[in-house]
Amino acid sequence: MARMIDQIRASKLPSNMMQFAARGALQVPAAENIEILVHLAMHNKVFGELARMTLAGWDEKASLAVASDPKAPPEVLEYFTSPDNLRPKLLPALLQNPSVSEEQLVKLATTAMRDTFDVILKSPRALSFAGVRDALKSNPYLRKEEAELLKAPGAAAPPNVQPPVSPSSTTATAVEQKSTPQPEPEGAAVPEKSESTPEDDEVLTSYMKEHEKDIATEGEKPFQAIGGVVGLLGQDYFPVIDTADVPANPEPSTAASVAAKPAIGKSGQGQPPAPPKRENTLQKINGLDVKGRIQLALKGNKEERSILIRDGTKVVALAVLEAPKLSDGEVEKFASQKNVLEAVLRQIPLKRRFVKNYIVVRNLVGNPRTPLDLSLGLMKNLLTKDLKNLSANKEISETVRNLAMKMFKQKVEDANKK
Repeated sequence: MARMIDQIRASKLPSNMMQFAARGALQVPAAENIEILVHLAMHNKVFGELARMTLAGWDEKASLAVASDPKAPPEVLEYFTSPDNLRPKLLPALLQNPSVSEEQLVKLATTAMRDTFDVILKSPRALSFAGVRDALKSNPYLRKEEAELLKAPGAAAPPNVQPPVSPSSTTATAVEQKSTPQPEPEGAAVPEKSESTPEDDEVLTSYMKEHEKDIATEGEKPFQAIGGVVGLLGQDYFPVIDTADVPANPEPSTAASVAAKPAIGKSGQGQPPAPPKRENTLQKINGLDVKGRIQLALKGNKEERSILIRDGTKVVALAVLEAPKLSDGEVEKFASQKNVLEAVLRQIPLKRRFVKNYIVVRNLVGNPRTPLDLSLGLMKNLLTKDLKNLSANKEISETVRNLAMKMFKQKVEDANKK
């Protein structure tokens, strides 16, 4: 008996059955349903959009089984490894699947954002290909210590050893305690320790305990902003930052200078001038280990949170969203940022307080960095005027634009009937 997918390829099904197929409603095994949906998404102009939306929200367990199956159809694996359709939970299985070609892995490594980059680095199979290693070396998110690990021609094992950091964690804690008390115009006029509330301490303790394994895995991974320093501080800020690389005469005799240096001295360069407040904050963060940055994310001020939300270490970036002092206005900005981890964008709507904020939802859907399945799920909450604007946004996925236009027209029709 011919499989349903063969009948669809031969265009033997009536239109109503094709629509059922595009919704994943056919009574066939899960693997065949996925194969049908991928075929429609890639080749059918009428039902392709609906099939792509169905795939974006398809059951994760069933999708994972297909992604890890060496016998899965090449077209399905090609679809799942495409940067436009990639689902983070499927990536480790796809990387280890022997049926996923080196060419597909190279394409992934070349276009990978920081969170995808980290997963590829942990895949022995992916790193066994010279083409993948070369692509990782040319990726802008590559860190210096990772480049060293990729130099070996036989680098086929995941780099489990954490890169060495010059300061010890003990020193990092001491620096954190000294550098945190810094006056801020946003209400943090008192040193952080003295204004810490029992709620802050309780949240910090709970977060540290809940993410104990993740923190241990990250070790003393240094701070690195998603999108680089230019995206973090802005081009206009670089004349200030550049001066930090120019050797200068230390001024140890000045008490104020000594007090301002702990976070700077971590790099061993001992920059003496009294830098702008923004530079102090960044250098303070650069001087902290993962635990120190988590504490700052949960108990720090608005400026520190705005930097740490872009931390390439997921457990640090996600800590910002748990901060008791975090305002709705900050989250609205985070939802629209392109230089944050995908995990941050996925976490925002999981909190009821944030998803009830219409601006947060609108910003998430309009953010080209937001995963497709998340955008599609949030669109139903948008107003008519925002659906119209979304349909004209060339930065986001075509699937999202087309659905926005369809929903806009439907809402206009419904309004005219009343």
